[in-house]
Amino acid sequence: MGTVPSLEEAEKLLEEYNQDAFHLKHGKIVSGVMGYFAKEYDPENVEFWKVAGLLHDLDFEKYPEQHCTKEQEIMRKRGYDEKLIHAVASHGYGLTVDVKPEHIMEKILYATDELTGLIGAVALMHPSKSVRDMKLKSVKKKFRQSTFAAGCSREVIQKGADMLGWTLDDLISRTITAMQTLVDELGI
Repeated sequence: MGTVPSLEEAEKLLEEYNQDAFHLKHGKIVSGVMGYFAKEYDPENVEFWKVAGLLHDLDFEKYPEQHCTKEQEIMRKRGYDEKLIHAVASHGYGLTVDVKPEHIMEKILYATDELTGLIGAVALMHPSKSVRDMKLKSVKKKFRQSTFAAGCSREVIQKGADMLGWTLDDLISRTITAMQTLVDELGI
C-alpha cells in the first residue's frame, strides 16, 4: 500500500504541474465539493476525498493529450496509494482512459468535475457573480443550451448522475449546495 499525500502536499504537487490560476482554482473547488460529499458518505476519509478532488486534473495543463494517463505515472513515481491513483484517473472514464469509477467517491468525482465548471460559468452570468444565490432552475436552463460552456460535457454529467442513481436535478442541486459552502473560502 502506497502513501496518500496531505492536502498541503497535494496542493504543492498540483502547483508543480499547473500554473494557470483557473486550473488551480478548479482543483480547489472540486476538492471542496468532494469534501462536502465525503462528510455524508465517508466521514472517516474526508481528507482522502479532498486530495482526490485536488489532484484529479494534475496532468491536464502540462500533458493535455495524456490526461488521466500521465497523472497515474506521476503519482506512482511518488509511491502514492493505488486507491488514490484509481480514483483520480477514473474521472476520465470513457474519455481518456478505461478506468471505471467504482467506489461512490469515484462516481461523485466523475459526476461533479464537469458540473462544477458549468455551475461556475452560470455563476459568472449572475448579477452577484457568485454561486451564493444560485438556483437549480438557472443551471438547468444553461444545461440545455449546448453552446453555453460547451467544454462542460452534458453527457458526462448525465452519466455521472446515472452511475450514482441520482436524478440530474438532485445531482445539480446537491453540487450547487456543496459549492455554496465554498463561497467565502474560494470566492465563487
